[in-house]
Amino acid sequence: MLIRRTTLLDGTRADIRVGALIDEVGDGLVAAPGERVLDAAGGTVLPGLHDHHVHLRSTAAALDSLLVGPPAVYAKDTLAQSLSRARPSSDGWIRAIGYHESVAGRLDRDALDALVPDIPLRIQHRSGALWILNSAALARVGLAGHPDGRLPSADSGWSDGLPRREPDLARLSDRLTSMGVTGVTDATPDLGADDMDSLLAAHHRGQFRPRLRFLAPGKKILHDDRLDLDALTAWIAERHQAGRPVAVHCVTAAQLVVTIAALRAAGSHPLDRIEHAAVVPDDNVADLRDLGVTVVTQPNFVAERGDQYLAEIPAVEHHQLWRVASLLKAQVPVALSTDAPFGHGDPWGAIRAAVHRATSGGAVLNPDECVPARTALTMFLGHPDEPGRARTVAAGQPGDLCMLSQPPSMVLTALDAALVTATIIGGEIAYTSSPDCP
Repeated sequence: MLIRRTTLLDGTRADIRVGALIDEVGDGLVAAPGERVLDAAGGTVLPGLHDHHVHLRSTAAALDSLLVGPPAVYAKDTLAQSLSRARPSSDGWIRAIGYHESVAGRLDRDALDALVPDIPLRIQHRSGALWILNSAALARVGLAGHPDGRLPSADSGWSDGLPRREPDLARLSDRLTSMGVTGVTDATPDLGADDMDSLLAAHHRGQFRPRLRFLAPGKKILHDDRLDLDALTAWIAERHQAGRPVAVHCVTAAQLVVTIAALRAAGSHPLDRIEHAAVVPDDNVADLRDLGVTVVTQPNFVAERGDQYLAEIPAVEHHQLWRVASLLKAQVPVALSTDAPFGHGDPWGAIRAAVHRATSGGAVLNPDECVPARTALTMFLGHPDEPGRARTVAAGQPGDLCMLSQPPSMVLTALDAALVTATIIGGEIAYTSSPDCP
């Protein structure tokens, strides 16, 4: 395929010949006989975006789930209205996601029974760590006598009794490619070999077009009430001795401090990752630099949850939240992701949040952490195995491209998925906004 009249992010005008890899980048390239030609008409062409931390099956399931958290649902009466209008899926259940206590306090089976007494209902907390079931749902999974219906997501003892929904990966694929995404890293910690094989098979069939990478089994989720430095150190050392990196989920300061201590004791690997780094105390910025660890973070949560942070977290700690600029200044490798479905899943929204750090209410959370638009966009262009090292549009790079309708100055101002006109994966068009595309 030949793409004519492109503008690269640095303003260079070029034609691009692309297959499985980018073959040529130059001026005035001539189409070979029978070669497909696209005209970018001066629009920007980038490496395809890679979302470095998502949960694929959960994200696909979320497309058919009811959102019961902010900003769509923000109070008890709007929760009641939303659930009253909900209709069960073909499996007879109502599946809802994104709940936070700011809506209606601590939910339990009795609270849900008052809202939905007869239809099996399960609501996922926005952290992803907890489900709340009403009595009808508890009966379906063999837990009719459970005291409060609050069940940990990681406990397969009850979740094995849920109806099996086959997630619509093709629909998710269409959504991602329409935003210029050519690859994703699945960060689900308990993803088994069968799950990975199934997702890879969907990719090879063309059902799910973006390229796939998995963190499992090298990802570890930490919990503040079960932090064990010795066990974490041993796990990291075992992975490193096998030549494999680790990815450690850190959303609190305590989790980050223990992880840093474990990495120091076990030794680091050049591809080690810290997932989220939601809270980074001042003293730990230099620790991350010294370890050479890559931080994969989600500034979209500033936009999505920032007003709650401002209300619930002491002002003296606000500068520690979802850092970007201070990490880059300290020469810590940083990549961005959305954490879909726990984040909204739009990489362009995450990029805007990194640039502006505006909450949904219009406040700005720690403007010192804002980064330029080009920097933020580049943090979605990292190599799948090295998220902090950006891919470029150059010969020999993967043939995965995002084509936009406007030149770089407009793209970096708007930062909007609506500008995506074509997404190319391995030299083939995975998405186009034009029905007349040749």
